[in-house]
Amino acid sequence: MKALFLSLAVLTLVSFDSLQYKEADEKEQINQTLDDWHKAAADANAKVYFGMMTEDAIFIGTDPTENWDLKAFQAFAKPYFDRGKAWNFKAIERHIYLDKSGKLAWFDELLNTQMKICRGSGVLIKMGQEWKIKHYVLSMTIPNDNTNEVVKIITPIEDTLLQKLQSK
Repeated sequence: MKALFLSLAVLTLVSFDSLQYKEADEKEQINQTLDDWHKAAADANAKVYFGMMTEDAIFIGTDPTENWDLKAFQAFAKPYFDRGKAWNFKAIERHIYLDKSGKLAWFDELLNTQMKICRGSGVLIKMGQEWKIKHYVLSMTIPNDNTNEVVKIITPIEDTLLQKLQSK
């Protein structure tokens, strides 16, 4: 009986250890995917950049009107990629989370960009052996002490937009 209990305990520890190892590998693969995705934009490589997204991907940009499916996002981004320089985002901090199946992940990241520090967050799904970006949200960060100043700047623009959106 002791041998059976000891065997089960060892098997449980080995299984738990290998599960953690697999999760660490998946997180590293996701981290590399996101870094490669950002690099493809910096290199203006549209084929690689958009190829790393699912066909039903959504990209939400910093402007309140920027909520695009993949085709609309490609159309918006085309002039940037065509001129040979899209955008250059480099992660300075990233947190990655996996569901129990190991096929769904979500993340948040702080980015060093031409707009200074931005926040990205999104969802990836595992398709075969690859992770693909299904949903991405980019937002500019505003220090809390400067919120009132920013609100003053955006109020006339966003009041008009709010009226338009609420009348739909």
